[in-house]
Amino acid sequence: MRFTRSGGRTASGPSDHFTGAVFIDPIRDPDAQSPIGAAHVRFTPGARTAWHRHPKGQTLYVTDGIGYVATRAGEVHEIRPGDVIHIEPGEEHWHGATPERFMAHIAIHEADETGQTALWGEPVSDAEYHAAAGR
Repeated sequence: MRFTRSGGRTASGPSDHFTGAVFIDPIRDPDAQSPIGAAHVRFTPGARTAWHRHPKGQTLYVTDGIGYVATRAGEVHEIRPGDVIHIEPGEEHWHGATPERFMAHIAIHEADETGQTALWGEPVSDAEYHAAAGR
């Protein structure tokens, strides 16, 4: 058994990966023992990721609030607590909170053979975001 005492600090999501206020609590980083990484990510209303993809895919488990997950192909889903979303390897997507609600999820991903867990693209524009929100 390996026990890690909580001592980390909540980090702000970097502005080159997120629009709006986002807060990240790491759960685990990929390491020699396991390629799996996970974090608890909290989005304020209107906050969202940039377009991105994961070489080995990603699983999101929504813990609180209401949000969206959308793909480049135009697929948009409203997400709520208890929802589990599996994003396929290489599938370009974004996720975030609705304009009126906070949203939080556990993000789980696997590092590829080079240690990469995510490949980040450009920010989701306000027009893309509001189209997803049906505005």
